[in-house]
Amino acid sequence: MSDDDDRAEVIIIGGGIVGAGAACEISKFARVLILEAEDTCGYHATGRSVASFTENYGTGVIRRLAMASRDFLTAPPEGFVEAPILGPRGMITVARADQKDLIDFELDRARALVPSIHALTVDEAIARVPVLRRDYLAHAIFEPHSMDVDVHLLHQGYLRAARSRGARVLTSAAVTGLVRIGDDWQVETRKGTFRAPRVVNAAGAWADRVADLAGVRRLGLQPLRRTVFNIPAPENSAAWPLINDVGEEFFFKPLSGQIMVSPADATPSDPMDAWADEMDIAIAAERLERATTITVQRVTHSWGGLRTFAPDGSPVAGEAPDAPGFFWLAGQGGYGIKTSPALSAAIAALVRGAALPETLQAQGISADDLTPARFLVPALTDEERP
Repeated sequence: MSDDDDRAEVIIIGGGIVGAGAACEISKFARVLILEAEDTCGYHATGRSVASFTENYGTGVIRRLAMASRDFLTAPPEGFVEAPILGPRGMITVARADQKDLIDFELDRARALVPSIHALTVDEAIARVPVLRRDYLAHAIFEPHSMDVDVHLLHQGYLRAARSRGARVLTSAAVTGLVRIGDDWQVETRKGTFRAPRVVNAAGAWADRVADLAGVRRLGLQPLRRTVFNIPAPENSAAWPLINDVGEEFFFKPLSGQIMVSPADATPSDPMDAWADEMDIAIAAERLERATTITVQRVTHSWGGLRTFAPDGSPVAGEAPDAPGFFWLAGQGGYGIKTSPALSAAIAALVRGAALPETLQAQGISADDLTPARFLVPALTDEERP
């Protein structure tokens, strides 16, 4: 391996949607190396996404990041992708009679940022999704500009753009050691040793463990498992909007001739290759049958994914206060796809030492909203490290 091969200006740890997006933006001004632990980029959370773009879900910071990302997703740079990233879907949030206060709160909150969101009558909701039970549904709100996302297209667009600017992507390169030597970070991997003055920790559910290796104080990130499964789709269901329960007890939407269903579970987990939980599948099936006339007779496919959250539920992007040149890009939760354009632009600016882009500032997003200095816990001792 030559000196040029083992050096970069920025090393990005993790090749999922957030690491790929960061590489796309940072490669505009620096030589980038992506180190991906798996044999393919996007194997974990990125490849298991529900693939929905909505501006009415998540914390206020997440909603504003999504709004700042819409233009890129709607009209990406010329040559970035060969087909549209977004497709029409819409989202109806449903509520039972006992959830009226909650859905009223959600409607007021949503309208503050997205004025196009509006209430639907029960008849209007059932006209759009005929399987909804009239004896279950009491209230509904509609987000007309919620969209489907072609996650694979977006992810590959980021990687392709980064490579076109000279970025390298090394797979099967799990990080085993990380230490600051002089002005460089030395990164030990199963594929060799690499050096760069700046490292971006985009390791998803493993981001705190990467920090442990570096002796950087962890953030207290929590991976939460979500179970999702497909069932055969009823006739004439392809154009249904996504149906989301206001209490986050379930959601479902059409997907490639199937209906995707989830109990919207959030089970704490260690970082791992997640799988679908049979009990959660049963819970989701019962909730779906209670809210609709669909009978779950056969599950055609199921999977699990980890959604990794920072303590306050909002993403973390910025330089670690205790480690020069070590940048966090973590805690996207289940929102990493829809916020990836804005977060990629943000981390590129922060790595470069510049102000956040005007597109983010226009949405009221500041570096303080993203900084890892919001919350830090002590680093592991030598005895505690894995």
